[in-house]
Amino acid sequence: MDKTIDQIYEEALNELAAADIETVTDLSVRYLGRKGIITQFLRNISKLPKEIRPEAGKRANQVKSDLEKKFREAVEQVESKTSGPVDGIDVSLPGRPARPGILHPITQITLEICDIFSRLGFDIAEGPEVETDYYNFEALNIPKNHPARDMQDTFYISDNIVLRTHTSPTQPRVMQKQSPPVRIIAPGKVYRCDSDITHTPMFNQVEGLLVDENVSFGDLKGVLTIFIHQMFDAETSLRFRPSFFPFTEPSAEVDMKCVICRGEGCRVCSHTGWLEILGAGMVHPAVFENVGYDIKKYSGFAFGMGVERIAMLKYKIDDTRKFFENDIRFLRQF
Repeated sequence: MDKTIDQIYEEALNELAAADIETVTDLSVRYLGRKGIITQFLRNISKLPKEIRPEAGKRANQVKSDLEKKFREAVEQVESKTSGPVDGIDVSLPGRPARPGILHPITQITLEICDIFSRLGFDIAEGPEVETDYYNFEALNIPKNHPARDMQDTFYISDNIVLRTHTSPTQPRVMQKQSPPVRIIAPGKVYRCDSDITHTPMFNQVEGLLVDENVSFGDLKGVLTIFIHQMFDAETSLRFRPSFFPFTEPSAEVDMKCVICRGEGCRVCSHTGWLEILGAGMVHPAVFENVGYDIKKYSGFAFGMGVERIAMLKYKIDDTRKFFENDIRFLRQF
């Protein structure tokens, strides 16, 4: 009884104001518990002089009631913060585990293609995506006003600058700097004004080139057969159909046996048993002349394939646009 009830009340409010989450409950017990300071004060009122007992008891009950309300509010506030979302960050909580990242399926297929050809002795070459008309067309035996330019739906930046329509411009760029033998593949993005379920304005392509003495069409067939067997399986056979490309002669479209029906015929292969996979041929002598190669001494072959096309067949996907929609549910499958 050496402190008045008002002094006790003032001290309780000061301690409550400075209390943190861990001490609010303890503070409530200290003042309002069965052996708390307010409870002891009320029990000792009988020791006060008779004339002040009624007023002291009334004031002590008011203080008790008021403190009970304030402590109850403080406890509820603490409980709401610990059970619900908080504005700050509780650094004592364990962190959420981060999901490991994965490579995009197009990147995975590109790396697999590069790995296969690297084991066959090919180097990786790169070229600019913004290309000159000369390297994109003229150096590849496609002069101005040539009908073959209609095969390319080209994005023109200016009269002489384009977004490359294929990775073939890498061929003359490398041959201008390197004497035979040349063995390269050129992966990269290419651009064409085209968009549907099997075409996109931007897609990925891998171009291949091999130049040396006595290179034949049989060498081309052997390299592509090894590639298809490595990418798919040894049961997948190829066939070569005559075709036309300005920078190769002779030229061929290459089909592979349908990976769905194994040649029996299905909707995917239009019931033919075959799927077109890439274009290829022997390098045209005009291309060699443009880079200063001796056409009597050297010969070579080139081929080009769309990475999305390979990925669609590898993973049995029916719409190439799925690769660019960034649907995490789709991408997590790879």
